Amino acid sequence: MADKLEKNWYVVHAYSGYENYVMREIQHRVTSANLEHRIDEVVVPAEEVIEMRAGQKRKSIRKFFPGYVLIHMEMDDELWHMVRAIPRVLGFIGGTAHTPTAISDAEAQGILRRVEEGVSKPKPKVLFEPGEVVRVVDGPFADFNGAVEEVNYEKNRLRVAVLIFGRSTPVELEFSQVKKT
Repeated sequence: MADKLEKNWYVVHAYSGYENYVMREIQHRVTSANLEHRIDEVVVPAEEVIEMRAGQKRKSIRKFFPGYVLIHMEMDDELWHMVRAIPRVLGFIGGTAHTPTAISDAEAQGILRRVEEGVSKPKPKVLFEPGEVVRVVDGPFADFNGAVEEVNYEKNRLRVAVLIFGRSTPVELEFSQVKKT
């Protein structure tokens, strides 16, 4: 039997929108071929986000890198061919066509940390910046426009300077109460 190979993180390029399909297919083929000891993890880097739809908060998944799947594996010809043969896989990223280059552990850990944070603390789908003009869509200041003064992502709130009777008045609002103009 050959020497045990070192496991590294590789990036698989898949058709955009088919990342979860490719992940499930890799997992299925690994299980079918009894290769669980050679492939540890298959991850679609994504986070949970909260958005407003029809006046209700909804959770959805946003992919960090659409079209890419991370895989922690021992790279050799057998596994390279197995992954490449999956429908909707375009290949591996980095290196040459037949010998992909692994990403560094630091890069992989950074991506995995982002995935963990996205699961534990869902982020708003829309990000706001100070100075940006928004429209208030809910609450007593509905239909007013204002400039974002401060954003607090921890509390999902922002302070907006709304023009009321000709005066700029700071108002604390939830992300769900405003939308970008």
